[in-house]
Amino acid sequence: MSHADFIRSSLKESSEVKLRIEEECSQSIIDAINLLTESFSSGKKLLLCGNGGSAADSQHIAAEFMIRLSHDLNRPAIPAIALTTDTSNLTAGGNDIGFENVFERNVEGLGNTGDVLIAISTSGNSINIIKAVNKALEKGMKVIGFLGGSGGRLKSIVDCPIIIPSESTQRIQEGHITVAHIICESVERSLFDKE
Repeated sequence: MSHADFIRSSLKESSEVKLRIEEECSQSIIDAINLLTESFSSGKKLLLCGNGGSAADSQHIAAEFMIRLSHDLNRPAIPAIALTTDTSNLTAGGNDIGFENVFERNVEGLGNTGDVLIAISTSGNSINIIKAVNKALEKGMKVIGFLGGSGGRLKSIVDCPIIIPSESTQRIQEGHITVAHIICESVERSLFDKE
């Protein structure tokens, strides 16, 4: 396959997944928007966690909420914390209590009743994400799962599963950030755009 053919094939596959997201995930996305809008309206915060590319997505999404996504909307910060950014915390936790426990520990320390956790796992089976979700639910938090494929083990335990309809990690990750942008812009407009 030539480079040009590969580019065309990849873009076609990506666009097809996006169209399937509209067909299969719209209600879950609306549910997530409503859940976050209600939580932020009540003075609560958002925590996010994921591994690898999903860790980067956690940071990206947190930044969109804290800073802003819509540049035509002058708004205050929306409280969002990526649990993936503190290297001292993550390495101490990995060394002392095991990497499978690092996000659970941070949810324990930072999460409160009514807060929201966005748990990102392309497989839905990441052990450290499952443990973080269980701790969040134990603390009375709501959980949105950014998942892929079958949804894995997380599908049945999160409050709002958003399952990107693909088995390809790249396409799932592209879907996650697309959905995150839709959610963030919708939430900030629901909260602050009164026109």
